Amino acid sequence: MYEFNVKDLKWFFEPQNYSIENDRVEITTDPNTDFWQRTYYGFRNDNAHVLYITTDERYFSFTVKTEFNTTALFDQCGVVIYQNSENWVKAGIEFHDNNTAWLGSVVTNHGYSDWATTDIGESVKYMWYRLSRRESDYCLENSFDGINFKQMRIFHLFEGEKEINFGLLACSPSKNSFKATFTEMKMTECLWKEHKA
Repeated sequence: MYEFNVKDLKWFFEPQNYSIENDRVEITTDPNTDFWQRTYYGFRNDNAHVLYITTDERYFSFTVKTEFNTTALFDQCGVVIYQNSENWVKAGIEFHDNNTAWLGSVVTNHGYSDWATTDIGESVKYMWYRLSRRESDYCLENSFDGINFKQMRIFHLFEGEKEINFGLLACSPSKNSFKATFTEMKMTECLWKEHKA
């Protein structure tokens, strides 16, 4: 019932260089790739690399380990839900400078993006993420060891109540390129427990 099979993966904005194996995905980003919609900056970007599967399963968790060697402003990789250009979610580490990186997430509903970040230092070169779904509500978590997960955010996706496209994201908003490696990909029963008032 719960299976993240790489044979089912599809591309949105396929990169020039990548490798897909049963237990490992490597994406080398193309330059000038990113997701953002309108808010504050005014611009709109819709060409990040997304490798995804489609599911109508309404209760599940997806976990993945990311490894990366980012070097340019806003280089990023992580997890994603991509419904269309104006409704999507991304979470990952974004390179800022040689002193820090940001663990962040963006939720875009009806064409407007938000952005939540926290500084984690530039030495972090790997991270686990867990995306959990309960109908049209979602939870994002991260872990430094793949065992102990901490909540990043809970959100509602207005275009995420039925079938969704979710998976892996990597992009380089500047003229840079880097390699992102994804392993330990698994889809399980929902590990985000029901809230009982």
